[in-house]
Amino acid sequence: MNAYSSPAPDGEAVEIAIIGAGFAGLCMAIRLKQAGFNDFFVAEQADALGGTWRDNHYPGCACDVQSHVYSFSFAPNAHWSRQFAPQAEIRAYLERCAADFAITAHLRFGMGLSRAVFDESHQRWALDFTDGRRVSARVLICGTGGLSRPALPAIAGLADFQGKRFHSQHWDHHYALEGKRVAVIGTGASAIQFVPRIAARVAHLSLFQRTPPWILPKPDRPLSAAERWLFRHLPFTQRLARSTIYWALESRVIAFSRYPWLMKQVQKVALRHLHRQIAAPALRRTLTPDYTIGCKRILISNDYYPALTHSHVQVVSQPVTRIEADAVVTADGVRHPVDCLIFGTGFQATEPLPRGLITGRNGLDILDAWSDGAHAYLGTCLPGYPNFFMIIGPNTGLGHNSMILMIEAQVAYILQALEQMRSQRLETLEVKPDVESRYNEQIQRQLQRAIWSTGGCRSWYLDPRTGKNTTLWPGSTWRFRQITRHFELNDYRVSAQLSPRPEPAPTSVQAQSSGSPRP
Repeated sequence: MNAYSSPAPDGEAVEIAIIGAGFAGLCMAIRLKQAGFNDFFVAEQADALGGTWRDNHYPGCACDVQSHVYSFSFAPNAHWSRQFAPQAEIRAYLERCAADFAITAHLRFGMGLSRAVFDESHQRWALDFTDGRRVSARVLICGTGGLSRPALPAIAGLADFQGKRFHSQHWDHHYALEGKRVAVIGTGASAIQFVPRIAARVAHLSLFQRTPPWILPKPDRPLSAAERWLFRHLPFTQRLARSTIYWALESRVIAFSRYPWLMKQVQKVALRHLHRQIAAPALRRTLTPDYTIGCKRILISNDYYPALTHSHVQVVSQPVTRIEADAVVTADGVRHPVDCLIFGTGFQATEPLPRGLITGRNGLDILDAWSDGAHAYLGTCLPGYPNFFMIIGPNTGLGHNSMILMIEAQVAYILQALEQMRSQRLETLEVKPDVESRYNEQIQRQLQRAIWSTGGCRSWYLDPRTGKNTTLWPGSTWRFRQITRHFELNDYRVSAQLSPRPEPAPTSVQAQSSGSPRP
């Protein structure tokens, strides 16, 4: 597509700009390279690749999906040390993929996107970056993901706190926790990993819990030398291991999405885990959720509950009302003196993009397009935003399997769209509003009968303004792969063709005409 590039008046031109160098951005870059697209770059605001696995490096940080499925299908890793890979190994895996697939030359570090505006006069995206660079791109692909913006609670007096404070994503390893009074606010997926690692180091730990999570045993163990030898020398054994894990995880979607009453059986397993590890009746009551398992994210841990039984660890279930210079004050009026505040409060999943970042046709900010909750066709395309694609967009999250499966499906779909643009010399491509609205209406209908809507809780899956689940995909990963397998050109508005290119295009994926897919 590089024959179509036309320099912007005050900057460079590129055919495809990818934002974010995590799993999503790297997968897109690798597949572009393999398909013969070379006029692209991956803009990354940090000084290294890795996305969430670069930013999150708190003690105990690890994946909660088995390593064999939390990796690209086209790049198996025979060197995982454990069933559930730690953060450093996942980051090293991504760095190795970038090198092995010759993507490093396309990476631009220290180049965060500050604003993207669709320039209707040129039918291109005008991009401003934090390093001062300005770029004109025909295609903009957002690979920043849904869990990239930390969520900090709005607590009165927070600015008055005189001690150390940080979010788990921005862990300060230079701050010595030994001998300190530490307050952890939040009991989500990050907190249950780092709390056991810091509990033995601190003088006193106050864990402020708003809602207790359901926790299952973590089936983790080191991978033996024999297993790693088999994976290296007999690759089919790793493919078999991946397939076995995949189908075991995939089977859980039946209970999540179709028959939520089945989750009661899973809940019994979680209750047995709690009773085995917590002997004190009062603490057990504090840690027992009052909603059906699966309504919120299910967590896995073998060491979280035991960490809470130490005499110097206190679980506080009273709501936090304010922060003082050296204390956290709860609704019962108790002051909890602290030297350090650590927020394990998760991410802004329902608003993954800040206002002012993406502006489409007629100056419409993407947050205004999402005034009733985030939505997109196949979690990928949005009316009013030509040549704009999202990876891990609205309603593509999973509660039962690996997100890498969804990333690969979306990347394959986007690649088909780009091949259509290249083969038919299309200037712009934009999903039709009625196609996108019908798709999302059906998604919301399916979600109404899933555990996330019937389980009796409010979670970060739900948009706080509308109550809609704008985060999760309500079905199986194989179904998502099925409906993204073929790009339907008749679901899109296209602009006039560009002038013929001097070189022939590689074989493209032909447009289908069977109509838009149904979830």
